[in-house]
Amino acid sequence: MISKKACAGWAAAILSKGVNLVDYNATRISFSWDAARRELDGLPGGGLNIAHEAIDRHANGSRRNQVALRWLDKAGQAHDFTYLGLQELTNRFANVLQGLGVGKGDRVFVLASRIPELYITALGTLKNGSVFCPLFSAFGPEPIRARMAIGEAKVLVTTDTLYYRKIEQQRDRLPQLEHILLVNEEGETTIVANTHDFKSLLDAADDHFTISPTDPEDIALLHFTSGTTGKPKGAVHVHAAVIAHQSTAKFALDLQPDDIFWCTADPGWVTGTSYGIIAPLTIGATLIVDREEFEVERWYRILQDHKVNVWYTAPTAIRMMMKFGIELPRKYDVSQLRFMASVGEPLNPEAVLWGVKAFDQPFHDNWWQTETGGIMIANYAAMDIKPGSMGKPLPGIEATIVRHTEAGQVVILDEPGQEGELALRVGWPSMFRAYLGEDERYQKCFVDDWYLSGDLARRDEDGYFWFIGRADDVIKSAGHLIGPFEVESVLMEHPAVVEAGVIGKPDPVFMEVVKAFVVLKPTHVANEALRRELLAHARKRLGATVAPKEIEFRNDLPKTRSGKIMRRLLKAQELGLPEGDTSMLEDRRMPHE
Repeated sequence: MISKKACAGWAAAILSKGVNLVDYNATRISFSWDAARRELDGLPGGGLNIAHEAIDRHANGSRRNQVALRWLDKAGQAHDFTYLGLQELTNRFANVLQGLGVGKGDRVFVLASRIPELYITALGTLKNGSVFCPLFSAFGPEPIRARMAIGEAKVLVTTDTLYYRKIEQQRDRLPQLEHILLVNEEGETTIVANTHDFKSLLDAADDHFTISPTDPEDIALLHFTSGTTGKPKGAVHVHAAVIAHQSTAKFALDLQPDDIFWCTADPGWVTGTSYGIIAPLTIGATLIVDREEFEVERWYRILQDHKVNVWYTAPTAIRMMMKFGIELPRKYDVSQLRFMASVGEPLNPEAVLWGVKAFDQPFHDNWWQTETGGIMIANYAAMDIKPGSMGKPLPGIEATIVRHTEAGQVVILDEPGQEGELALRVGWPSMFRAYLGEDERYQKCFVDDWYLSGDLARRDEDGYFWFIGRADDVIKSAGHLIGPFEVESVLMEHPAVVEAGVIGKPDPVFMEVVKAFVVLKPTHVANEALRRELLAHARKRLGATVAPKEIEFRNDLPKTRSGKIMRRLLKAQELGLPEGDTSMLEDRRMPHE
């Protein structure tokens, strides 16, 4: 059995390293978002602009020659961009947009892998007062078209390869798309009818640009998130979000100026924008960006060769690394690695403790959503970890557990251990301001001054929050409510199991029974004896009511690109139901996004 105190004492051991959040309670009492805002410069003429805080204020000061972004190409060769160099490139792109007649509030979409042009586009778009809208390069043509249509795309930046594969045949279905800028990754000028060559436009543009007054509430980012059914939702975020990006990266990720920071997420996912672009640059760190997809030894080499201090990755990637055991990481010198964190879905306790075995330190889980725009609950560097817990709310964030009344109101559950919906009191700067064009859908997310997350959780006597599951994932069996995450975590404790997904299967007697889908480590073979062994293990740890009644072995599990197991897809496949929106389904080549 994994002890919840297995990582206790770790925090005390690192306090001497100068962490950002030493006294959690005192910081929560003294913290205010107004004070966090004063840590940023603001525009010289007033207002607030994300790109100014991320790039220009450093480029105009003592950090101008510090590496802002280190891009690793296919061969692993590093290409450095200083804050000053990135300022000039993003200025050029802002001028490109102005020359094309693209202005404030216009939507600039990017469909590209992690190439420098993506990051230049993101920051140059924000400088221009336009809206940055990232897309996953692995999306198929229809998910791309749907998002661009909902977002009323005016500009698309993409590569020539992706254009021919995914855009050209449906360009006529996007009448509001005025400009397509093509990047040739081989560095050559691209000549394609009715498109612009990205490099030619950038080279011809002026490298000086003055950001126009930007109101903190001006729209800056548009992130799409998929529900279980229906069309994608466009979550709107504003320039004021940078206040939360900076603050939460400091507190939850212990990110400090001069750190070497690697966020493995693609900017097509909100993490890859909030913490893969904005937060580290705002703080003044050096951001590592890897062009290639997951390859276990490449990842260990990056941690070693680039002396990464802070590493932010996903449970999927951690579980994949676990497959290779603890001997492999021991071959690499990662002594500079100070803090490791995970996001995407709850991190199983076994994965937290594997970090201690492999890296001599635990992974720190945290919780947030596309809608929250930034980390809301986290395990901090100076706080003891309870493996499997989401942690505690950040300074400036008030979280609670609520239940719904028949009258449509919410009642706060004050007693520790009570299960209900996780709710956040509104008012943090990175909270989404709308679902684009869907006001009714947006309003349903709120009751009084609480944002309702749709996640079920509980809070223990020490103030730690514990994830139970999405409201529509919870299994109802013989009068009991069973959270799939708890069952999955217990199955992962078994030495044969690397991943597990759990659903409720209809049953005429119990309403639902628990069924588990299990992925084994390469060293184990699926057979009936192992199935019985896993069933017995789960019954011993969970009891007969909660333990799975069925186990099915799988080679892999369907996951989103942010690493979340798609339980509703497992259930649809099991019951022969429509699969719904699968546009966020993970490309098997991209387990870390």
